[in-house]
Amino acid sequence: MNPYVLVLFGGRSNEREVSLVTGSAVAKSLLDSGYKVKSIDVGKDIGAVLTNLDPKPDVVFNALHGRYGEDGSIQGLLNYLDIRYTHSGVLASATAFNKPVAKLIMAAAGIRVAEQQLVTYKQFSDGNIMAPPYVVKPLNEGSSNGISIVQVGESFEPEKEDWIFGDQAMIERFIPGRELTVAVMGDRPLAVTEVRTGRDFYDYEAKYVDGGSSHIIPADIPKAIYDEALDISLLAHQSLECRGLSRVDIRYDGKSLYVLEVNTQPGMTPTSLAPEQAAYLNISFNELVIWLVDNATCGF
Repeated sequence: MNPYVLVLFGGRSNEREVSLVTGSAVAKSLLDSGYKVKSIDVGKDIGAVLTNLDPKPDVVFNALHGRYGEDGSIQGLLNYLDIRYTHSGVLASATAFNKPVAKLIMAAAGIRVAEQQLVTYKQFSDGNIMAPPYVVKPLNEGSSNGISIVQVGESFEPEKEDWIFGDQAMIERFIPGRELTVAVMGDRPLAVTEVRTGRDFYDYEAKYVDGGSSHIIPADIPKAIYDEALDISLLAHQSLECRGLSRVDIRYDGKSLYVLEVNTQPGMTPTSLAPEQAAYLNISFNELVIWLVDNATCGF
């Protein structure tokens, strides 16, 4: 008998709308596959809601994106309630969501990452930062929220009221070249996709607006580079102790590969990057969703 699956989606992050799409696609897939399914749009009362559920679900499918959903918060609550859930645990989720920490761990594992610097608003205002080109990033946001690229000859001079980064922002050396991504399913890197967009980089609009980007799978790159992208993606997944499904974003400058970040909650619709790679390897969307449910676990 199939387990009873609770799909958590929506939530309060900047990626709420994306999560609603992911959660709806997952719930439909599970229903089509014969599972008993309940979906909850996560609010501030989620602790009480989960505690009072009767019957208790066998598995939670975590379809949340962004803060509270992929930063270790919901994972910690589910650990406390002893409910199995999909994707990574508390530690991997929190680490991967904190971009500077994740990069330090990956660099220690031998993975090439872009030079970075953490800056306060005062340091930024004083000009005490690296020379362009560089990328300005929040330390812990997903879906490219809040990211700006500053090219040579340009400046980034936000007013204090427009500083959205909290105590610090991350300044990262801009790597010119091609955007690649690899989904990792357990201990298996799936494929290498090149993401092409007419925008400066693969930003929120490129990811989620119709026609914002195109996906080339398999990426048309030299075999040695393709294989290296698979290898370093698996290493990144393992070095952060990720579970289930992740997606590793990479820049290729024509000579070297640089890992930008690891997404522990990749989008889950039939046209999302990770399911696209699974389909390329003849793993259907329903099969991928079922695999995630079957491999759900509980713990840090």
